[in-house]
Amino acid sequence: MSEVVIQAEPRTALGKGAARKIRRAHKVPVVLYGHGTEPQHLTLPGHELLLALRTPNVLIRLEGAVNELALPKGVQRDPIKGFLEHVDLLLVKRGEKVTVDIPVTVTGEVADGILDQQMVSVSVETEATHIPEGVEVSVEGLEVGAQITAGELKLPKGTTLVADPESLVLVVSAAQTAPAAEEGGAAEAEAAAEAGVPEAAEGESAE
Repeated sequence: MSEVVIQAEPRTALGKGAARKIRRAHKVPVVLYGHGTEPQHLTLPGHELLLALRTPNVLIRLEGAVNELALPKGVQRDPIKGFLEHVDLLLVKRGEKVTVDIPVTVTGEVADGILDQQMVSVSVETEATHIPEGVEVSVEGLEVGAQITAGELKLPKGTTLVADPESLVLVVSAAQTAPAAEEGGAAEAEAAAEAGVPEAAEGESAE
């Protein structure tokens, strides 16, 4: 579990104008909440926070204006330039349980067919200071028709599943062969003919 120390400054001026001023100084307005306490408005250095957020579920140790542990729970970015506009941090304590999404990483190669991964992350409950980096699932040798559900994932010790255990994580489907693709095209042409749509003459545009 990654833990990053970041210096926090108190933030007294609120509103859009104050937030823009903070961002112009290459800092980020932040709200720290949780445990039934009043939300605390803080300012964190933008570059350090951006680097920290590259790690999923990074644990941030705030020092300075407050001395607390926190998890990112809401990140707002500029839709065009991508810089951080605002971040919500959840106050956590050592030993308590939190619900987070952890990445699902596929290893190995299927025997045949096409692998369709439908879940790239899964919701779990785990200790706030021991959040696993993710969960691996092997597809080595799986054949067409094979599927794996969330309930079949082998989660790290101390981690329990929150997501629906019947949720489909991945499935191996048959690859479409060239003859099948041609048959599909012929079927489309036949359907168009029945609907009274004339086929384009050879060498002519169908537009």
